[in-house]
Amino acid sequence: MNVQLFIPCFVDQLYPSVAFNMVKVLEKTGCTVSYNSNQTCCGQPAFNAGFRGEARDVCTKFIDDFQGADYIVAPSASCVGFVRNYYPGIFENSSRHNDVKALAGRIMEFSEFLVNVLGIDDVGARLDAKATYHDSCAALRECRIKTEPRRLLEKVKGLEIVEMADVETCCGFGGTFAVKFESISVAMADQKITHANATGASCVISTDMSCLMHIDGRLKHNQVPMQVLHLADVLASGW
Repeated sequence: MNVQLFIPCFVDQLYPSVAFNMVKVLEKTGCTVSYNSNQTCCGQPAFNAGFRGEARDVCTKFIDDFQGADYIVAPSASCVGFVRNYYPGIFENSSRHNDVKALAGRIMEFSEFLVNVLGIDDVGARLDAKATYHDSCAALRECRIKTEPRRLLEKVKGLEIVEMADVETCCGFGGTFAVKFESISVAMADQKITHANATGASCVISTDMSCLMHIDGRLKHNQVPMQVLHLADVLASGW
């Protein structure tokens, strides 16, 4: 199967290993992976900050960059959810309406692509650890992703997953929310860390590095010896 990669801004700039590990897994499953180096942002930061005209320009470029019939796979439910749920409104009653409709059917978050499109839940990974899983708001509420990452993690040899309390509660990142409402954001992250630490896990796993970046910052600040791992990092381990 032919797959186009969409690599979000923060993964590209801060966590490129997540992208490389996603490619490793996709290629192992038999996918032919391509990457358009002209790609930039999906437009979500500008849109959320209120710059709707500027966001539309970025979104238009995204549509043009990902023309074709191939699936588009991204290691971020946040970006995928934005394209699926907000592009239709941005381009409502425009000449790009049909392009947006087609795009929404082709763009997939990494775990849902593996499980729901390829029908794969075991990639032969191994990680000897006890971990807990964090449901990102975008994955859970915008993309309806809940079971797919867990199915993949259940098949990782040596990995024990222990669910934390209030697992569906937000970690407090929320993009610019963490900047505008710092004290609330910090309190939410600290609550998430308390629940994660209570499981006895050595690491927190999620589909979204934005959440994990926020959680990791508070882990380090509170000197809690836990590691954060993107799902792609876990699935590419132990080969």
